[in-house]
Amino acid sequence: MPPSSAISAPEREQLRVGLLAYRGNPRSGGQGVYTRFLSRELARLGHQVTVLAGPPWPLLDQDEGVHFVAVPSLDLYREPDPFRVPRLRELNGPVDLLEVATMLSGGFPEPRTFSLRVRRLLRGQRGRFDVLHDNQSFGTGLLGLVRDGWPVIGTCHHPVTVDRMVELSCAPSRARQLSVRRWYGFVRMQNRVARRLSRVLTVSASSRRDIAEQMGVPPERIAVVPIGVDHDLFRPLPGVRRVAGRVMTTASADVPLKGLAYLLEALAKLRTELPEAHLVVVGEPRPGSEAARTLEAMGLEGAVTFRPGVSDAEIVRLYAEAMVVAVPSLYEGFSLPAVEAMACEVPVVATTGGALPEVLGPDGEAALLVPPADAGALAGALARLLAPGPRPSELALRMGRAGRQRVLQRFTWQGCARQTVDQYRQVLAEAGRGGGDG
Repeated sequence: MPPSSAISAPEREQLRVGLLAYRGNPRSGGQGVYTRFLSRELARLGHQVTVLAGPPWPLLDQDEGVHFVAVPSLDLYREPDPFRVPRLRELNGPVDLLEVATMLSGGFPEPRTFSLRVRRLLRGQRGRFDVLHDNQSFGTGLLGLVRDGWPVIGTCHHPVTVDRMVELSCAPSRARQLSVRRWYGFVRMQNRVARRLSRVLTVSASSRRDIAEQMGVPPERIAVVPIGVDHDLFRPLPGVRRVAGRVMTTASADVPLKGLAYLLEALAKLRTELPEAHLVVVGEPRPGSEAARTLEAMGLEGAVTFRPGVSDAEIVRLYAEAMVVAVPSLYEGFSLPAVEAMACEVPVVATTGGALPEVLGPDGEAALLVPPADAGALAGALARLLAPGPRPSELALRMGRAGRQRVLQRFTWQGCARQTVDQYRQVLAEAGRGGGDG
């Protein structure tokens, strides 16, 4: 039998995958969740998976055979001292200087500097992986890796141009607008890099359209691979009673795009008719954010509980206690919290922003859908599902069962991993025919 190096990568049953994540921790948002569960399922399919990630470090299932390579940075945004200025002795080379200079000038350097560090780390190791899979950095170092001969694909959960647009629309002053534009200065780089990769994966047809329109990536290079949920972890807990009036939402990032301020306004309206209505937020508000200001203005301090940093098991229990889960986002490229709620058989109230109707299905099946940025419509939909007392209504029970079934049919990490491997093999086959240089 010939050695494995003599077998072309598209034909080899086992692929060697380098999964790149500039921020790997699941508590940092959907990118960290994607890294954790995709790497686990790729390993379960028999592939060799190595996650190369920057801080905050990823949570990985290393007992499943997932390997980890740390890509250290200056970690300028770490808690409890975000936007820290490093000491001179911490600086080691031009990439460190670029990271500090970009931060000090109001920009966000991590996607660019992470990609440059990965290229430096992999110099001279071309045979180590069959494919490199970038998770949302789209930094200029990826183009260097392509020039070095690596097959590179990238996942874009949704174009960051949307985040920039929403934050600009919410900026209260010209100075704040300039600050937002500077922070999102990396968007132009991401668009340029994405256009030059041979394949971009995304999580929904809605995101595919937006990537093509806003990032300029040719549609034929964009493949939709829906992400999933750990349906064995996120499941109904029959022994846990619902809490009367309980609404739950997830706000891993308190930014205007997530619409938390509109949900708080809806809660204030709801409590005039249903005083027991209250909200549990997985996350915490940023000091001075629109959500924090709304919370104070509406006098909701006693009706809202924030739960940052909870474990997976605690999140599942919070779903089990909720009467309804709210997803008030102005836009979502997918929405893992919505799928987690469905997997736990909890009915959902969500907006029609971005991919949410695509993920949740027709209005009334597993979710009630309302227009984005409409607190009155949110309050009305929540009222339909918040039956008095701890026993869910028949409508809520029916929607919850439909949601669980939808997840099992469409949104599993096993299915995501298999479709992702299909994309790896297609890209490798195209590269073998000379068609993979983008």
